[in-house]
Amino acid sequence: MIDRKFIGYKSPVFDVDVEKGRLRLFAKALGERNPIYTEEEAAHLAGYRSLPVMPTFFFCLEMEQADPYAWFNDLGVPLANALHAEQSFKYHEMAFAGDVLTYASEVTDIFDKKGGALVFVKQDTSITNQARQLVAEFRRTIVIQAR
Repeated sequence: MIDRKFIGYKSPVFDVDVEKGRLRLFAKALGERNPIYTEEEAAHLAGYRSLPVMPTFFFCLEMEQADPYAWFNDLGVPLANALHAEQSFKYHEMAFAGDVLTYASEVTDIFDKKGGALVFVKQDTSITNQARQLVAEFRRTIVIQAR
């Protein structure tokens, strides 16, 4: 069981640079054909200041931190028993290549089901840009199988 004392636990805040090359590779990997995601000129013609960040790329950028699973260790979550159960996004502002995004995460709930056989941990993350504008929020739920 993960101790409920970790509700309110905040992961270290970190910054990540949004790079054009990474945005292009992500678009290519998804099979995205809209040139606003790969060509600077097309992005400008569409009214954007640079290549826009595709919505789910925020999760990929989170993996840029030194140890994206450090919070598992801090909470005592055995990585081998953890499954990604759910994720949702809420978007507020566009983000673009050249931005510096700040990630701040907090554990918002811990509960169990099936007599403790499954433990659920909810974590909320807010993402702001270099102007301190809220760009996006995402919520994830992981489930840990007791073994």
